[in-house]
Amino acid sequence: MIQERLAALREEMKKRNIAIYVVPTADFHESEYVGSYFKARKFITGFTGSAGTAVITLTEAGLWTDGRYFVQAEKQLEGTSVTLYKMGMEGVPKVNEYIENTLAEGECLGFDGRVVNGGWGKELEEIVAKKHGSLYVDEDLIDLIWKDRPAMSAEPVRILDMAYTGKSTKEKLADVRAVMKEKGAQLHLMSSLYDIAWLLNVRGNDISYVPVVLSFLALSEDSCTWFVQEQIVTEELKAYLTENGITTQPYESFYDYVKNIHVDKVLMNKQVANYRICNNIPASVEVLDEKDPTERMKAIKNETEVRNTRNAHVKDAVAMCRFMYWLKKNVGKIPMTEISVSDYLEQLRAEQEGFLDLSFDTICGYADHGAIVHYSATPESDVPLKPEGLLLVDSGGHYLEGTTDITRTFVLGPITDEMKADFTRVCRSNMNLANVRFLHGCTGINLDVIAREPFWEANLDYNHGTGHGVGYILNVHEGPNAFRWQKSAGRSEDSVLEEGMITTDEPGIYIEGKYGIRLENELLCCKGEKNEYGQFMYFENITYVPFDLDAIDPEQMTSVERSRLNEYHAKVYEVVSPYLEGEEKAWLKEATRAI
Repeated sequence: MIQERLAALREEMKKRNIAIYVVPTADFHESEYVGSYFKARKFITGFTGSAGTAVITLTEAGLWTDGRYFVQAEKQLEGTSVTLYKMGMEGVPKVNEYIENTLAEGECLGFDGRVVNGGWGKELEEIVAKKHGSLYVDEDLIDLIWKDRPAMSAEPVRILDMAYTGKSTKEKLADVRAVMKEKGAQLHLMSSLYDIAWLLNVRGNDISYVPVVLSFLALSEDSCTWFVQEQIVTEELKAYLTENGITTQPYESFYDYVKNIHVDKVLMNKQVANYRICNNIPASVEVLDEKDPTERMKAIKNETEVRNTRNAHVKDAVAMCRFMYWLKKNVGKIPMTEISVSDYLEQLRAEQEGFLDLSFDTICGYADHGAIVHYSATPESDVPLKPEGLLLVDSGGHYLEGTTDITRTFVLGPITDEMKADFTRVCRSNMNLANVRFLHGCTGINLDVIAREPFWEANLDYNHGTGHGVGYILNVHEGPNAFRWQKSAGRSEDSVLEEGMITTDEPGIYIEGKYGIRLENELLCCKGEKNEYGQFMYFENITYVPFDLDAIDPEQMTSVERSRLNEYHAKVYEVVSPYLEGEEKAWLKEATRAI
């Protein structure tokens, strides 16, 4: 099937004299996850992971993806002619390097200009210029060969009131306009679906598990225009928008709107705005290429958002604790598979008041599947659970009060000493980062080493970041805050950690072919003591679910590390036990016992 699709694409390339065609994982908004309509890279390669770029020539096809997906991609690309390029590995060329080395003098490079961001598009433009070649960017070739392509999503819009947002749309618009004035920009163009949803206090369902609305936005001092699919604008939504001084225009008309801008300076983020948008802006307009002001605003949760998020985590913890109790009590006694236990966990979440949806597709990997960092069980890969070994479950939910993301690794029966040692190491790592004290001004890069130290002391590591920011009923992965040990392209690990930011803490160990262990909590950044040395900061752990003590070896922990784990478990019992009864409550008492 993949071979047939590649052949069809190459026929279209030949008709247009295109030597190389690039298919990224992207929609028109540089979203991390994309709706079914936009899964062109999956269509042309067969690889289903959430991140990756396909580069197709007339004789070769390559897929670039990161360390989360190496194992998965190797399996899914078997039997195709698509070559896996493991990003970041020694000797592996970057996408741009491959294109530059492969594109011959005078040849044409093609891509859909709506799914490549302006920054990357400029880099590709420069590569082509070196080769005295040309670009073909105004047509989506995948669309020509994808005969049963799903329709573009146009789901209903939910309006959030102040009880959930803590700040009105008018106040948020005023805040952004103040930044625009400070920077001398008369117009701000927005493409980020997360930022638009946050700014307008609306949520949608145009991407699975990401409650956003496909749209663009143009904001000036005296107007706000939302470019959105017309069929979703109900009378209720129209009244709400009118009340806030917002008008609408058709979604696709944004490109023509941009062509007719008549201002001196525009504020926009070319790492999010697509190449076609960037190219449509008149040459006479100065573009201030910076991050959207809303990125930092939405990352710093206000008092209402913090209070609600804590409540969401209590609900989520009740569901997770019930799941953990059920799993450990029944494994080996009733039939269970990766998919069936994932479904049961979703059912427990759905029973919680205010539950809206999962915050991402649950990762439920038993035994060797746990070593695939972003494993997703399918009917073909689904395996039964046995009363032995380890089960890794990375999951989360959207509630009206906020978004959760948690990973636990469960002991289902006898495990090896190696597994216990690795689990204990991961637990030490998680707790060490959660309990750090630091001066304001520190970034995720400053603190990441605290989590990795238990790994690095044993010459071990994990091939992913230690943590990411979490959206508020938005994308579960949100910048600019993150924990990573080095700066990476397009990310903001060097952003200062501010009071109100929520970041995950999720170290892991992955032994290919055997097992995986990851433990993830969410940390709320808080202000501590301020003295002559400066403003000290700390983290509040807002995830309340036990770490499986059946896999902990206390002998491998210092007294301080044991104390930290005991304090955390005491808090878990205090928060969750009032919502449990009988056997479940008694089980939780034992699961949170002091070691």
